[in-house]
Formats: sequence, structure tokens, C-alpha cells
Amino acid sequence: MVGVEEFYVRFWGVRGSIAVGSPEVMRYGGNTSSLEIRCGSHLLLFDAGTGLRALGMALQKQGRVDADLFLTHTHYDHVCGLPHFCAAFDPRNSFRIHAGHVTDGMGIKGVLKQMMCSPLFPVPLEIFQADLSFHDFQQGEALHPQPGITVRTGPLSHPDLATGYRVEYGGKSICYLTDTEHPAEGFDENILKLIRGADIVIYDSMYTDEEYACRKGWGHSTWQAGARLCDEAGVKTFVVFHHDPEHDDVFMDKIAAEVAAQRPGSVVAREGMILRP
Repeated sequence: MVGVEEFYVRFWGVRGSIAVGSPEVMRYGGNTSSLEIRCGSHLLLFDAGTGLRALGMALQKQGRVDADLFLTHTHYDHVCGLPHFCAAFDPRNSFRIHAGHVTDGMGIKGVLKQMMCSPLFPVPLEIFQADLSFHDFQQGEALHPQPGITVRTGPLSHPDLATGYRVEYGGKSICYLTDTEHPAEGFDENILKLIRGADIVIYDSMYTDEEYACRKGWGHSTWQAGARLCDEAGVKTFVVFHHDPEHDDVFMDKIAAEVAAQRPGSVVAREGMILRP
């Protein structure tokens, strides 16, 4: 039983762009973006990458599920787990799906319907038996999905747009910012505003500064930029996230050592990891 004041994030998928399954990535994990944030008895989910499959299987063991799912954006690596989310097939469950990046009038429901249609997928969105509702918001809005929980939102710098989130509960805060690219100089003021003084910041750290030199404009950032950003914003714990599929466990160990030396207390996200503010 989750305590009334319990507040934590658990990582179910930490990889970027495409899932990988080789033995060389198993310690950090090969599934794409999927997070669970528990706020007392309330459940918030973030992104629907391949990690959502295992999360759904775990939820089904807990009985009826009532949760909010927030999407940063709908690039395939962040939504491809939804058709395999077994909890959405259970009529006992309820999910409210939120997005702030869809601006063409289609809405998040329309985008997901396009993903789950022939010949891309054999069954439509309507196959889900859970009570689903779809909610589009404007980036910059403060959302209140459950009593005592505030979810602040802001724009990220990424092709096709993306949304960053700050979850506030019980006087603590957890921020989730992926996918985004840092500016050539200075800091992204939208992100600074969103993460100022946060307890935990999970940030798109797909590349190193050296790798980024030939990947400018791809919509991703570096762990070094993330560390600098968290220093500027007075963040307590910086979390390296959205690992490049080419970065195996040995490479990630090297990043973990370097980020810990540069900014003590920082961590590299692994599947199964639980962090509390």
C-alpha cells in the first residue's frame, strides 16, 4: 500500500529513439521512455514508450487502476508501447490521456487513432476496454489532475513540438524534460522557469558534448548541458535520461562516473530505479 504522503518516480523505460535488446545494455535498460510517478494514492504516468508494456503488467497485479497519462510528444518511441498496454484492455480501469503539443486541431485522440489503424496496426484505438478520455491543453498551463497535485507544463525545443512537466506534491517537485535541445548560448528560459528549485530533474541527455557537435538540430541535448542547466536553476538531483541506443552499459558507466564527479548527487536513470525527493 502506497503511503498517503509517498512521492516517488520509477523508471520503466530510459532509452531514446528506438528500443534495444542486446545483453550490452541490460544493466541500464533498453526500453524507450516510460515513467511512473506516485503521489500518495494517486498514479501519474509519463510517456508511452516500450517500457509501458512492463508497467501495465505490474499495474494489473494491483487491481483496479485509475491514472493520468501525460505525453511529452507523439514521436513513435514515446507512444509505441500504448497498443501493448494491457491495463488499457481491462474494463475496470480508467485512464485520462493528456497532451499539449498537438496544435493542428486533430487533438491527441486523433493522433493516436492514426497510429492504431491499418496498415500500421491491426486493431483500432477503440479496442481498448478501459474508460479512456483525452485531454488537450496549452503549453504553459498548470494542471490539477487530482487533489493536492499540480502539474506545471512548458514548451520544449524539439521537432513537432514537445512538452516538459513539473509535478508538485507535498511541497516537493519532480520534473520531466525530454526531448529537448539546448540553445547555442545561455539557457532555455522556458525550462529554467519550469525547473527552478526543483528536487529532481529528469533531462534529455542523449549525447555527450563531443557527440553533439555533429548532431545539432536533431532535437536532443547532452548530459553536460543538463548539469549546467540544473546548476543555474538550483536543482537538487539531476537525472541523465533518454540514453542513445548506441551507448552500451560500459559507455553509460563512464557517463555516470563523469556526471557524478562534475555534479555530485547526480544519477543516470536505469530501468527499475526509484527516486524520492
